[in-house]
Amino acid sequence: METFKYQTEIDAPAEKVWDILWNEDTYSKWTHFFSPDSQMVTDWKVGGKTYFTDASKKNGMVSTIDKIEENKYLIFKHLGEMTDGVEDTESEKVKVWSGSKEAYYLEENNGKTTLKVEVDSDENYKEMFENGFTKGLQIIKELSEKQ
Repeated sequence: METFKYQTEIDAPAEKVWDILWNEDTYSKWTHFFSPDSQMVTDWKVGGKTYFTDASKKNGMVSTIDKIEENKYLIFKHLGEMTDGVEDTESEKVKVWSGSKEAYYLEENNGKTTLKVEVDSDENYKEMFENGFTKGLQIIKELSEKQ
């Protein structure tokens, strides 16, 4: 497993960028490059449950929040997958990548924010992440910079 890194500079405060990242109304706009109509359902608790799902909310990834400080960072730890509403965190298939991290860091300086993303994954998914994060970060930038 390796860590893929992405970054963009955004002419907006970290609070606005954070809201664009995690707001229910904008989340699917930047993540649709990974999965159309993707959604995130979370209890916002460290060690709690977070689901990254399709529109049906029955298929996707099972994760937890590892660390969070609002407007500064959010780090997820992926635990498994969900298929037809059934969670799998024990099979050999998911044990290969279970525990991998996906981290978002926001650094504000003079009203501008540097957004950094780091995701642990297998080389086989590099192209998907390159496409998804390159296009997704552009959407986050555009939405955040709107007045």
